Amino acid sequence: MIPVILVCCGAVYNLLAIAGALQFRRRKRVPDYCPPVSILKPVRGRDAGFHDAIRSHAQQRYPEFEILFGVSQPGDSAVRDIERMACEFPSVPIRIIQTRNDAPNGKVGSLQILAREAKHRVLLVNDGDIVVEPDYLSRVVGLLEDPDVGLVTGLYRACGDSFAARAEALGIVTEFVPSVLVARLLSSSGFALGATMAFRAKDLAAIGGFGSIREYLADDYQLGARIAALGKRIAMCDSVVVTNLGAGSWRDVWKHQVRWSRTIRVSRLAGYFGYLVTQATFWCAIAALAGHSKIALAGEAVRMFSAVAAMWAAGDRGFGRAAFVPFRDLFGFAVWCGGMTGNTVEWRGLRFHLRRDGRIVPFHRGRQVD
Repeated sequence: MIPVILVCCGAVYNLLAIAGALQFRRRKRVPDYCPPVSILKPVRGRDAGFHDAIRSHAQQRYPEFEILFGVSQPGDSAVRDIERMACEFPSVPIRIIQTRNDAPNGKVGSLQILAREAKHRVLLVNDGDIVVEPDYLSRVVGLLEDPDVGLVTGLYRACGDSFAARAEALGIVTEFVPSVLVARLLSSSGFALGATMAFRAKDLAAIGGFGSIREYLADDYQLGARIAALGKRIAMCDSVVVTNLGAGSWRDVWKHQVRWSRTIRVSRLAGYFGYLVTQATFWCAIAALAGHSKIALAGEAVRMFSAVAAMWAAGDRGFGRAAFVPFRDLFGFAVWCGGMTGNTVEWRGLRFHLRRDGRIVPFHRGRQVD
């Protein structure tokens, strides 16, 4: 009986995801509010598609903006692409700033330095491998016209150059995106997605700046939660960005996903265990093995509709890949199990101890540094 109940719970969740997708696809008017913007981009090496990604930012149809690149490593291979782009777009203020720092989260340490160098009162943060549409800034920053909005975030989808990376990309659009759509449908509580975060410099200062979150791995979650704690609302824009996952192996994908899972566990424990109810494919398989095949098939059908709806909402037109969703779901359940225990994560070639409050402590020569 329990598997049947969980299948029904999963079906309700996936019906909510479909409703969330329909709500998200209601194209909003682009606000006329266009304040000057400083785009802060910490970079480390040339991620897959890096040049196309940064070029898409320079091509923005927006009145006034600057792009600040934070480079922490001497001789970083990304510098050549940035300099080439600066020559291609001489009218766009582009600066490369040395951001070497000792923060546990080096990306946040770079952002702390970049924020001090920014000229404008509106800041936008996203990763170096994010590709955006030409009206991206207008659709994101315009939502800050509402003084009650403290941060604007947005969805993302992914592409990959290997089978494993494409499987991870499928999981992002059919597993992660539905969870965001349901959360936004039911609540506007504070959470931010690192693929897009726009906010006012004064609100950043009010939470203690980037220095207040430099010890956390889930810096996007911390930033959103702290700005929401100011009494501000977190808004979701309708511009979906694209990230390139490269050509990682299955081992790379597993490590990445488990790191993400463990980070969610220490950041939002209740949400992490609540996520178990959403594992519709797993519970449908259990229900089928228990002799409830019709209920299992019905539950899985709803799950598949939810996956396709999420792909549609995120602008992913590879609907044929939905046939692999059940297999990706079972892999996702294994990742959830892997993230349930353990307090060590690997990030950009470095190992960290993950504390219960979400802070990270680096390991040095195999030993933890306190």
